[in-house]
Amino acid sequence: MFCVAGKKYQQTRGFSLIELMITIAIVALLTSIAVPTYRDQVRRANASQAVSDMSGIELAIEAYRVKNKDRLPARLEDIGKSDLRDPWGRRYVYLELTARNARRGRKNRNLAPLNTDYDLYSSGEDGLSSLPINSIVSHDDVIRANNGSYYGLAKEY
Repeated sequence: MFCVAGKKYQQTRGFSLIELMITIAIVALLTSIAVPTYRDQVRRANASQAVSDMSGIELAIEAYRVKNKDRLPARLEDIGKSDLRDPWGRRYVYLELTARNARRGRKNRNLAPLNTDYDLYSSGEDGLSSLPINSIVSHDDVIRANNGSYYGLAKEY
């Protein structure tokens, strides 16, 4: 307590500059850990959503195949899935691998085709893709491989 002109005042103590700097450093450290972890979780959630969407597309393709005497649809429009967008806002890529289109199909690191029936994939977060999935621009692609036995990121295949 202190007195000024006969009045008594309670003295309050504020934070020192050192205490504020330590607090800011701790908050910055926690933020530098939390933000990349959050971004990684968002990427995983988007990839999971793309896998789920592609599984639904595969079911629609199989229903079309059964209904049309083992014939695959030429386009996603034929099964009513042309408006479906991946989590990044782009259309899914579908390519029936007939003799005419076989050379345009996706390839693994040994340049062997990923599928023999059709390719179905999302070009991922960056929107870029190339035929061989080991290309750096294809690492974030969500792919269907081994005729539907594998769904996931191209870099993990």
